[in-house]
Formats: sequence, C-alpha cells, structure tokens
Amino acid sequence: MLSLDEFKASLTLPSPLILFKPNWEGASKVSLYVKRDDAIHPVMSGNKWRKLSHALTSPLPSAVISFGGGFSNHLHALGFACYKLGIPFTAIIRGDYSAAPSPMIKDLMQWNTHIEYVNRITYKKRNDSAYLDELKLEFPNAIVIPEGGSQALALQGIKDMVDEIEVDFDFIITPVASGATLAGIVSALNKRNSTTGTDFRSRNKAIGIGVLKGEGYLEELVEHFLPIFNQTNWHIEHRYHFGGYAKAPSELQTFCNDFNNTMDFEIEPVYSGKAFWAVKDMLAKGMFEDGSRIVILHTGGLQGAR
Repeated sequence: MLSLDEFKASLTLPSPLILFKPNWEGASKVSLYVKRDDAIHPVMSGNKWRKLSHALTSPLPSAVISFGGGFSNHLHALGFACYKLGIPFTAIIRGDYSAAPSPMIKDLMQWNTHIEYVNRITYKKRNDSAYLDELKLEFPNAIVIPEGGSQALALQGIKDMVDEIEVDFDFIITPVASGATLAGIVSALNKRNSTTGTDFRSRNKAIGIGVLKGEGYLEELVEHFLPIFNQTNWHIEHRYHFGGYAKAPSELQTFCNDFNNTMDFEIEPVYSGKAFWAVKDMLAKGMFEDGSRIVILHTGGLQGAR
C-alpha cells in the first residue's frame, strides 16, 4: 500500500508535450503537438487520472463505488488507484461477465475489487438519487464517483492538463464520450482567455471528436458542466464515430495498426484512434488555416483495446 504522495510520485507529471510530424496531407502547413497523457503511467494513464486526481485527495475516502462496462478504462484506472492506496473499491458493472471476465475485470479481481454485476435496467439507475441513496445505505462510508469519472471535480483535473501546455496554440482536440474532458478544456480556455484579455471567439478553440453516435446528446453532456455563457469557442465533430461507441471497422483498425507500426507512440480504435483519424481527415480537407497550432490530447485508454 502506498501513501498518496508515494502514489503521485509514481506518475509522470506534467505529461510530455511532443512535436508531431506525420506524413499526412496538409500536416506540413500547420504545427501539430500531442499532449501525451497516455504516458502518465503504464496503468493509471490518460484522462482517467486527470478526472480522479481531485477526488482522490487527502484525507482519502474510506471506500469508493463507481460504474462502468466490462472494458471500462475508468473502472480499470480507479481500481488500480484504490488497490495501491488501500481503499476498498466496489465496481458496479453493466452486464454479467462472471462466466467470461474481460481482461479489465480480471485485473480488477487481482486488485481485490468487489464486483457487482447488474442488468441494464438497474444500470440505468446509476444517476438516480433514490438508487444512489440505497448504495449509500449499503456502503455508508463510501463516496460515489459517476461513470467515467465525470463529475465537477473532474474538470479541475482537466484544467491542470491544459495549464501544463506551455506552447501557444489555436486548437486543442480531444475525443468525447462522457463530456467531462471537453468541458474541463473549455473551462480552462475560458479562464486563460479571460485572464489574458484574449477574445475567446478568435483564439484557443476546443474541438471534440465524438466517438459515439450522439449529436446533440454529447453537447448536452458538455453543457451540463459549463456556464451558459462563452460557449462559442468549442464544438464537436460527429463524422468520425465509425458507426458508434467501440465500433471499429477494418479501415479504422488498419489505420491504428499502421500508426502503431510507424509512430513513436500507440493509439487504439475506441478513443485516440478516432481522434487522430479525424485530425488527418480535417487536415486533408483544409479545415485549418495555414500556420495553425494544434494540440491533440492523447487520453490513453490502450488497455480497453484488449
């Protein structure tokens, strides 16, 4: 068991920001950077630590409950952190994997996670106050962290990531599923522009890449975390979900495999692969002005590709 300070010392923070020079059409006309949050830790990587960093603070919670699917990067990261920190953890998982545990669930089992499999009807109650009250009665000392780690505290962790970026940039691009990462980026950009006097309508824009079918729905998830003003400095591209969440047709798989064989870091088809594909396509279509400075956030999640 590690202390919180010892655990944080095992993380690579700030995460690296690297210059990215792929041989893609249009790439030579802009400056591309990758914020390598995937390099924070071999297990505790990507935006999952960012979202949890302000929830797992001193004094540590007595116990933690959270939700996810059978391949959830969030549950995987949270389960690892709780194991290392000695926090009892309950994972409420959508669907019954008891007969054939996924690689992620096998890891959770090794990390002494208490696993409860629930059906889809019960899982849909994960945000209902009555159901959450029942959980608090069953686990009276536990804190409940929402699915994906998407809560108000998560935004501060994402702001920390943006604050680490020391180069000036015009666009920051991230995959979007639960909305908290993009919301945290937008909040950080709004704060940055307000303190520097920069017109938020002309600089520091965020582009989300929707990794699931959800036009309108994903925007609502992001807006849930944001004030009702200054909302013109971000949007979500919905053309790159490849049919839905975790859908990975052969062309996307081939792109990811080719990328992993030629680049200095790896991507996967659920999140980062769709984001990098989107950037390649947008560059080819001339969607960025020449000279634009673009940061791509690598949100980790490689374990989910297992």
